[in-house]
Amino acid sequence: MNMSTTNPSSFILVLFSITLVLALAIRSLRSKKPKGPLPPGPRGWPIIGNLFDMVMNRPIHLWIHRVMEDMQTEIACFRFARTHVFTITSSEIAREVLRENDEALADRAESYSINLISNGYKGVAFSSYGERWKLSKKVMVNKLMSPTTLNKALGDRTLEADNIVTYIFNLCRSGSMTVNVRDVALTYCHAVMMRMLFGQRHFDEAAEDGGLGPKEKEHMDAIYQALDFFFSFNVADYIPFLRGWNIGGEEAEVREAVHTINRCNDPIIHKRMQLWSQKGGKETEEDWLDILITLKDGQGRPLFTFDEIRAQCKDINVASIDNTMNNVEWTIAEMLNHPEILEKATNELDMVVGKDRFVQESDIPKLNYIKACSRESFRLHPANAFMPPHGAREDTTLAGYFVPKGSQIIVSRLGLGRNPKIWDEPNTFKPERHIDARDSVCLTLMEPDMRFVTFSTGRRGCAGIKIGTSMTIMLLARLLQGFKWTLPPGTSQVELTPAESNLFMAKPLLVSAKPRLAPGLYPKIQV
Repeated sequence: MNMSTTNPSSFILVLFSITLVLALAIRSLRSKKPKGPLPPGPRGWPIIGNLFDMVMNRPIHLWIHRVMEDMQTEIACFRFARTHVFTITSSEIAREVLRENDEALADRAESYSINLISNGYKGVAFSSYGERWKLSKKVMVNKLMSPTTLNKALGDRTLEADNIVTYIFNLCRSGSMTVNVRDVALTYCHAVMMRMLFGQRHFDEAAEDGGLGPKEKEHMDAIYQALDFFFSFNVADYIPFLRGWNIGGEEAEVREAVHTINRCNDPIIHKRMQLWSQKGGKETEEDWLDILITLKDGQGRPLFTFDEIRAQCKDINVASIDNTMNNVEWTIAEMLNHPEILEKATNELDMVVGKDRFVQESDIPKLNYIKACSRESFRLHPANAFMPPHGAREDTTLAGYFVPKGSQIIVSRLGLGRNPKIWDEPNTFKPERHIDARDSVCLTLMEPDMRFVTFSTGRRGCAGIKIGTSMTIMLLARLLQGFKWTLPPGTSQVELTPAESNLFMAKPLLVSAKPRLAPGLYPKIQV
């Protein structure tokens, strides 16, 4: 899960070898002066702007936030070659991006990794704003994520919630001294995603212990590698003709990752499309893949091609893994360092659900403190420093500053969640801040005022807010209800250190677990 980064020495060699070419090319173009003032930003080099600083200051999100802090600004403009990149840490300006200027900023950036992941910009998450994108988004919202479809799959999600507690229960019975919370969360997330998308838990043979099989682990690792590359800042993203040069080797890595995802997904998609094309192949639509294949246009032809279905499947792969895993791991880590919070969350479960049955999705509306803990982890520990970049489709303004067409706008998850102008004691884990004076209100994970980010909003917003909430709270609640979590012997606190590439915990959370419910409540693994 380590992010690919550009090797500085390789970059410098390439940079100076192309500078003269760039200079001649750019001199042949008439430079357009901005139609208004740009936000403050660091001084850049001629032609390449801040590219050199970007490469020499890894991890980049720390450098960007340091520059903004030094300049005392909540909106900054960095220039990477000819691309203006606007970074935002203000909730007010974030609302401008996702509300007032939502349509003007509804495009996506183009990059080598996005092209590969989206099968040539054919998926919902990464394709350009336009009629085909609107159609795909409509299908995602009204078909795949409709209440009817999600309710139909409730049994599959409950089955995997049962499986995960039994998986841990079996680890405890086997004498395992510690449980890897990240492994547990990934097992659950991948299994739910597979059942919802493909109607099966495994690609090939089931793992005997209820965990991930070799092919599932390979698939999941490839998804994370592709995600890491997508969220990194790569030189070729801003100098398009360098794409394919494999500077520093990162492009070869993302090619391999996407190839692995396709190698796992494609046989299922091909087989299912062939099944539906045969007369009487299937009686009903049983999963998301069935829906994508069977949708028809006005002339009765398939609405999506194989390439488009392939892209949609990869969109679901990359969108359904990181948030839940990261949130649950950080939440349990914070709770172990704050035993009073862990006790309060467990007491809520005992009061709302009891100890004679496992928590169900229908209980989630009543679990306000559990949701407050999850919200606090989203605020303090997002999976990545920035939201996916928005692209300016036309000249516009933000906070009174000029935004040229073609600019990229990245809202900082980290900057919003830890902004001292928004939050009191921003670096302290305090779930109670989310439920003050709201005890009678059903708390949600959404944050419409953009004071922090759970799921993105607006035209480019996450279509799977409901399923994302259900997966996150269900997993967290099942783990807290089913087991007593303690630090391993000889450990006094969890080291709360984020990774440099993404913002996951730098080391997987290893803790001791003991069943806290009657042994007969833990079901057998069902595959």
